[in-house]
Amino acid sequence: MGCDCCPVKRRAMVAGMKKKKQAVHEQPKRMASGKMKSEQLSSSIPARITSYGLPARRCRLGTMKSERNFSSGIPARITDALILHPSGKTIAICSVFDRVKLIDEKMSNRPSTRNKNKRQRSDNNAEAISELYRKIHLSGEVTKDDIKQLYMFGKPVCNQGCRVNTKDNPNCFCGLIPPPNGNRKSGLWQKTSEIVSSLGHDPSKDFRDSLETPAGLTNLGATCYANSILQFLYMNKSFREGVLSVEPEVLERQPVLNQIARLFAQLHASKMAFVDSAPFIEALALDNGIQQDSHEFLTLLFSLLEQCLSYSKVSKARTVVQDLFRGGVSHVTKCSKCGNQSEASSNVEDFYGVELNVKGLKGLDESLDDYLSVEELQGDNQYFCSSCATRVNATRSIKLQSLPPVLIFQLKRCIFLLNTTTKKKITSAFCFPGQVDMARWLSEQSDSEMIYDLSAVLIHKGSAVNSGHYVAHIKDQDTGLWWEFDDELVSDLGQHPFGGSSSNTPIKPVQPVPAGQSCSAEPNSVANGNHMDASSSETNTHVQTFSSTDAYMLMYSLKNQTNGDRKPQMGSCEQKLNDDSYLPAHLLKEVIELNKSYDESSQQYKTKKDSKLALITERRQEVRSVISEALVQSPVESFWWISVDWLRQWADNITPTIIDNTPIQCLHGNVPVSKISSVKRLSAKAWNTIFSKYEGGPALGEDDCCIECLMETARATVSADSYRDRRTLMRELAESALAGKYPDGQLYYVSKSWLSQWVRRRNIDSPCEADTGPTASIRCPHGSLMPEQAPGAKRALVPESLWLFIYKSANEVKPDDMIGCSVFPSDSEICPQCCVELSEVTCLEDSRRDFKLKQRQSHEKLALGKSVPLVSKNKYYLLPSSWLSKWRCYITAVGKNASSTEEPENLNTAIESLKCEQHSRLLHRPPSLIWKRDVILQKAPTVDELTIITDNDWTLFCKDWNGNEETGILAEIDLSNSVEDSLLGTSEDTPITEENVNSLDDANGETESQGPTVKTYPEVCEDCIGERESFELVRKLNYCNEDICICFVRGKEPPKYILEGSGNMLEPNNRRISKRSRRTSYGNSVNLNVSGTTTLYELKMMIWQSFGIVKENQILHKGSKTVNGETATLADVCIFPGDVLWVTDSEIHENRDIAEELSDTKMEVQQSEGGFRGTLLTSNVGTQVVSQECYN
Repeated sequence: MGCDCCPVKRRAMVAGMKKKKQAVHEQPKRMASGKMKSEQLSSSIPARITSYGLPARRCRLGTMKSERNFSSGIPARITDALILHPSGKTIAICSVFDRVKLIDEKMSNRPSTRNKNKRQRSDNNAEAISELYRKIHLSGEVTKDDIKQLYMFGKPVCNQGCRVNTKDNPNCFCGLIPPPNGNRKSGLWQKTSEIVSSLGHDPSKDFRDSLETPAGLTNLGATCYANSILQFLYMNKSFREGVLSVEPEVLERQPVLNQIARLFAQLHASKMAFVDSAPFIEALALDNGIQQDSHEFLTLLFSLLEQCLSYSKVSKARTVVQDLFRGGVSHVTKCSKCGNQSEASSNVEDFYGVELNVKGLKGLDESLDDYLSVEELQGDNQYFCSSCATRVNATRSIKLQSLPPVLIFQLKRCIFLLNTTTKKKITSAFCFPGQVDMARWLSEQSDSEMIYDLSAVLIHKGSAVNSGHYVAHIKDQDTGLWWEFDDELVSDLGQHPFGGSSSNTPIKPVQPVPAGQSCSAEPNSVANGNHMDASSSETNTHVQTFSSTDAYMLMYSLKNQTNGDRKPQMGSCEQKLNDDSYLPAHLLKEVIELNKSYDESSQQYKTKKDSKLALITERRQEVRSVISEALVQSPVESFWWISVDWLRQWADNITPTIIDNTPIQCLHGNVPVSKISSVKRLSAKAWNTIFSKYEGGPALGEDDCCIECLMETARATVSADSYRDRRTLMRELAESALAGKYPDGQLYYVSKSWLSQWVRRRNIDSPCEADTGPTASIRCPHGSLMPEQAPGAKRALVPESLWLFIYKSANEVKPDDMIGCSVFPSDSEICPQCCVELSEVTCLEDSRRDFKLKQRQSHEKLALGKSVPLVSKNKYYLLPSSWLSKWRCYITAVGKNASSTEEPENLNTAIESLKCEQHSRLLHRPPSLIWKRDVILQKAPTVDELTIITDNDWTLFCKDWNGNEETGILAEIDLSNSVEDSLLGTSEDTPITEENVNSLDDANGETESQGPTVKTYPEVCEDCIGERESFELVRKLNYCNEDICICFVRGKEPPKYILEGSGNMLEPNNRRISKRSRRTSYGNSVNLNVSGTTTLYELKMMIWQSFGIVKENQILHKGSKTVNGETATLADVCIFPGDVLWVTDSEIHENRDIAEELSDTKMEVQQSEGGFRGTLLTSNVGTQVVSQECYN
């Protein structure tokens, strides 16, 4: 195939084009003679010529860019074309250019969609206004038509069609108010719900939903444990009645008991949905920010209440705690040999709750059997029997002697893990029945039934031991309904303790368990999202059985003993308050006053809300009414001017201010034409409406258009037009002057840079600040013309007409500016004094340039930063590397940087800074040396604090930089321990044998330690260096909020690049890392923000959180060394900012959730296992026996 430019192909192309052209001309003839059908005609038309438009594709003789400019891309030889009608019937013949015209007409008639929402501003209006101002300026008169046109009386009246209010139309009131269903973020048109919420909280929403719904208790931070216990005690009617029957004088002397009584009274008859528990918490001096154990709290509270109630003379109140919650238990030890029991076995101890194991046990029956199981005392644990007078095998067990009416089971879900020294919560499902017969667990058979009904379940939500949330599910003794008490929220659970069919918790069936038998089978229920799943079933012969993963305390009440002495009637709060025999008089009065205050606050809020909404409704109607009447409908109708700013705030604010039209007034007290964008024409009806209500003013009508301001505006407009025209002409002269072309005549100098900026500025109406100072940069301090060689003193010659225009403009802005607008004709002489000073500066720069060149030539290697080859017999000197860097920057600086680069300091001063004041010895260790291709070089000259230079360099430096040769720091190369020196000695004195070569190979393994060294005079001061390095190390270790890199290595050995990255960090005095190493991104790595005081334990917790490796399995490394311990800080183990550590997973200990470790650690730090120490619960208990905690 030939290319397009070859002769053969070009001839073929031309022939093809001729055939196509001929075919186009023959088509009309054939069509006219009837020899060609329309379909044939359509298919025979060239592809580039189609109906009603040509495609934008390339052809060999031209390029068709688009339909609009199609004519420019049509080949010249294609003159005619067939045009088909879209219907396919009408056929016409026309030239291509006629067809292009048709296309252009069709495109011009198509509606444009570009910028359809953009307002099209016409320049014709601006020209008309400008022409009108010229007419007014020339005639000196203003007609009414002129005022109507300039104040835009004739602007079309808007019918709320604009998106925003139009500034250039005084008849537009659009956008002042939102649409009928619209709103705004603030003000009058804000959403009604948002306006109501701004009034504050509605007290009526805190009332109880129904009169039979129990009230909740406020959570003060972490007091849910106390709230659940208080709700349990209140819902027990016998206990509630006992507390409320205490004499008022006893309550006054016992603050805790008084607060409980007040709390119970409010829970009983208050209208509020929740009661404030703060007075009770404060009375006990509890820390409301620390979560405590609910069982421990209940035990200590019982002990405290026993003491407080002992002062009461009411029998049912004095011993209510003992009568309801206290049981008897004995610890029996029995000799296996003689069968006698120990003397202590007959002692009966009091208990307020039975603590049952949960781990490995599936239900309440198994836990009770485990609690009462017999323990064998054998071996080292034998019992000394007084009857046998020797140590014998024995058995020990717990016997339940008596049970209280309310039996509390505490489930020991907290265990201590010895391998991790942490506490863990057991979240396994635990089965318990709705009814239990305790007779079979009593040591002696009772005459009465010992059947207990489930009355309350206290639940601990959460997986951590020292955190989480307590809720209580309690049964109402009167109605039999279960309620969930979650602090302020109280929910109806129906007939089941976990909600049953009314709960959102999915119910799963559990096999029915006969009463009194063990729940040995694993329940089918599993923990769901909130760690609680309850299931139940009931038949005629079986009891309900429930299962929970979070149940912490179970409360059972003796059947037929659940009710108190009397059953109060259920009803409204007023009925409860009228029951005088239930609440003491002083508590009754207090609750009545509280309910009254609640009603008053609710009524006040309602009144405030109604008045606010009524005002808003009235204001909205007013604004819409005035806006609808604001338009001036007729040209002859009178109107009033009003400020747009005031109109906006009036339409937006709920309480607008008085009318303020002062911002739209001129000095003459009228409305100037310049304020037309800030005013609106208001109809007389609308003006009278708002003026009669808001007053203010001043009132400005249609006759208050300011003629004086209009005339001044006309004069300013004409002046601005004249200035623009003149400046346009002057710009042409300025461009010619910058190009070096100017007419004959007087010429003047101006600053060339100033003139360039003046030309580039856009055309404005009047002179401005930028027009000042045309000659400021070319005027010398002596008032004469600055030499052009001076910096910024380039100048240009301008003709006299341009200079007069520039001079006049500058003086209008800054009159009498002699410095910035000095006159310099073309024959002005240059200041001779400045010429001399300039020549001196030039000479000084030339001499400095020569000096720098000489320095570069004399110290070529040092100037290029190259190392100096060292020889053992030569003499060298040491220079501070910092001084040498400054010197190198100084001698290599050129151009503008040359003048700003500082010279290095005096050489003697730099040398003295290297010596200690106390011993006059060297304060820095000499640089290290290496062998490289049989040449001794300084190992790291770019980072060393000292640099080795030759004797010749030192001499020249002393001469040029005011140094003393005798005070220099002399350096000699010592090869006494060098391997290379041994090699040289071998080659000279000893023949090279296999034994000698082996010895040299052994020595090569320690080349770095036995390389050449530098001896200095004076010697190195080790004492001062050691003290300084110690101080520097302490400073480096005292870092804060810096990053270190942790790499997780899966396997025994890390990759080499990780070892290199971490190994570079081992030496604290050598902190430099290569750029390649700094850019290395390690595979499975993370950057952790730490401080020098961060402990290894905290670092391991961060690693745990990042990689999921439990801290006990982490093996932490820095380079090849292992970092052990947890109490040490990062500073103690020399971990610096930027270090790379790597960690492996030993996989010895099982994985667990980090939340448990974090929460336990946090609580241990906050509480330090302090419990209720420092509260009233422990200070008043004295020697009372406190039940042991839930931990094993």
